Amino acid sequence: MKKRVAILGSTGSIGTQALEVIRENPDHFEVEVLTACNNINLLSKQVKEFNPNTVVIANESRYNELIDQLEDLPVKVYAGNDAIAQIVEMDTIDVVLTAMVGYSGLLPTIKAIKSGKTIALANKETLVVAGEIIQKLAFHHKVSIYPVDSEHSAIFQCLVGEGQNVIEKIYLTASGGPFRGKDLEFLKTATKENALKHPNWDMGAKITIDSATMMNKGLEAIEARWLFGLTPTQIEVVVHPQSIIHSAVQFEDGSIKAQMGLPDMKLPILYALGFPNRVKTEFPRFSFWDYPELNFEKPDLTNFRNLALAFEAMDKCGNMPCILNAANEIAVEAFLNDKIGFCEMTQIIEQSMQKINYIKHPELDDLINTDKETREFSKTLIKK
Repeated sequence: MKKRVAILGSTGSIGTQALEVIRENPDHFEVEVLTACNNINLLSKQVKEFNPNTVVIANESRYNELIDQLEDLPVKVYAGNDAIAQIVEMDTIDVVLTAMVGYSGLLPTIKAIKSGKTIALANKETLVVAGEIIQKLAFHHKVSIYPVDSEHSAIFQCLVGEGQNVIEKIYLTASGGPFRGKDLEFLKTATKENALKHPNWDMGAKITIDSATMMNKGLEAIEARWLFGLTPTQIEVVVHPQSIIHSAVQFEDGSIKAQMGLPDMKLPILYALGFPNRVKTEFPRFSFWDYPELNFEKPDLTNFRNLALAFEAMDKCGNMPCILNAANEIAVEAFLNDKIGFCEMTQIIEQSMQKINYIKHPELDDLINTDKETREFSKTLIKK
């Protein structure tokens, strides 16, 4: 039977690539729900092609425009973040692909888990902010969470069939982003335009900036901790400029399994949606002869402090990763809007981690309040 998929964030980078996967595999998947934040023009095109049961626009002020564009179609249209959180409870959904950007994906993911839906997780911030809560909910409701990030998908693929074999360490690979090898003097004058030019991956603006600051790898490390039940000392970041080895697992006998392939997000998306089956594709194939050398470097924690801050937050745990994430989202938005410089993002995050009240064992309400408080404080650090 076809898997019926709800895509939360269908107009973003992951969402559009997920729809490409579904378009290429109509015998395996069909679209049940699409949601977006603001882009009603692209959303309406997607609805007309994929004919979902339901569509939600998060920005309520654009609801009437969307209704007008879809007036001739038999689709249910809703608006608002509450509607997104409620729509994942539909009985006709098999898999929820959470591809919303940032903290906004947390509550819909919680709702989907409580409804017993399989989760294809592309929203790493969900586990960064509330990893312990999410994992407890998934265990209680017997829900599977399949990672969509290429690195976590790689680790997951390496672990299939390993049963109870003990993980000694995982290696999260990082391309190094567009500023790999640059020193602090360069970074002080780095522009938004240059930061958005990722060497290997085609991603949305927020995650591309996170890659440039190395925060993305820090967030992925925190996510990996909860996905795979690891301690911070079991997670190591390795800079791998070619992005061919997507990540690796080292077992207690010393052997290492790595997952390789060309950098294409459609592969981990398809694996998450289709698991446990691998679906045949016509994607380009990797050739060893095209990559006679694969290089590896240690990350630069001096010039790219965000990665170090993420590991500090992971070590301290509690609500500290929530503080890190909220401050980072505000800082990235300010940088993209030309309100702060590249290095000021790190300053905002570090000051927020020092200022906001630390809670060792937070409940969900504590995390919601922490997120709000951190955002308000971080905005006071933006001068323009």
